[in-house]
Amino acid sequence: MARALGLDVGNRRIGVAVSDASKLLARPLCLIDRKAEDGVARVIALVREQQADEVIVGNPLNTNGSVGPQAERVQQFAEQLRTQLSVPLVFVDERYSTQDARDIVQSKKAKQQPKHDDALAAAVILQRYLDANREPTDDEEGDWGLVNGD
Repeated sequence: MARALGLDVGNRRIGVAVSDASKLLARPLCLIDRKAEDGVARVIALVREQQADEVIVGNPLNTNGSVGPQAERVQQFAEQLRTQLSVPLVFVDERYSTQDARDIVQSKKAKQQPKHDDALAAAVILQRYLDANREPTDDEEGDWGLVNGD
């Protein structure tokens, strides 16, 4: 089974996450330093390396859902990427994903905290997408084990 690749695109870094082969769980993969390397080329290489069949890009909309300057920059990057991708690219609302990532980091011991939370934010974005697009299991479709409405 193929994997999904998730991106948290920033001005300096791109956080990258990858799903497991069953597309149930996302995990941070790496950071791309946009000043040190070509972000588009690196993402294309990661798609091949990870055998991804889709790329999920966090869309940093404003809190009211409108497109601001940062979302425009991310969308421009994604369009450059899309022209070279052989797999679908999907935007996902990433509002509050960085805060969610910071909350996760805060819960870790100081020694385990990463320097940058971009890859973890990418994992949060990707996990949201995976959860929203997951087929329900038999347990989720059923009555949750209730007997006679109890």
